[in-house]
Amino acid sequence: MARAFKSTMRGFSASLEAAERQLLRGLFEDVITLLEPERVPDEDPLWALVGLDPNAHKEDFAAPSDRATKRLLPDADPDDAVASLEFRRLSERGIRERKIGALREAALLMESGSILLNEQTAPRFAAAVNDVRLVLAERLGLESDEDAERIHAQDDWSKAETVDEYLALVYNFVTWLQESLMQAMLKSL
Repeated sequence: MARAFKSTMRGFSASLEAAERQLLRGLFEDVITLLEPERVPDEDPLWALVGLDPNAHKEDFAAPSDRATKRLLPDADPDDAVASLEFRRLSERGIRERKIGALREAALLMESGSILLNEQTAPRFAAAVNDVRLVLAERLGLESDEDAERIHAQDDWSKAETVDEYLALVYNFVTWLQESLMQAMLKSL
């Protein structure tokens, strides 16, 4: 059974069982898959690195069609499509890469039963867990307090019969893990 994060002299530590680590690793990898930018076969490596292709068209920077991906990469200004498009053109690639980097780092941390985070890695791990939570929340249709209560009411793994009930339990576990890290980080201030 998972043990919550706590602040120690060496950093923020927690421990997870093998099944919990495998679950989290899979979730981190799933979100990475959502965020990976599409590669053009003959894309110039320099333009790919900076994410600014002078030959790109406006439709290349459209908002994601998948609601979960859009939740991870929202419009900069929902009331100004032109500004949102320009923001995506200039920054989305970098945002995707930072998120993917944090998710990969978090997935690597799942190799050991004990997780030890320092002051630099803790915020990136928390961000990766939050991205997983955002995707799960979107897949569960979490939009209101009533939705949150419905999801929070799922607390028994043996009674999960549907995919949504299972996802609600996963969401609750990921939320608990993130909350325990945030509490440990606050206590260390």
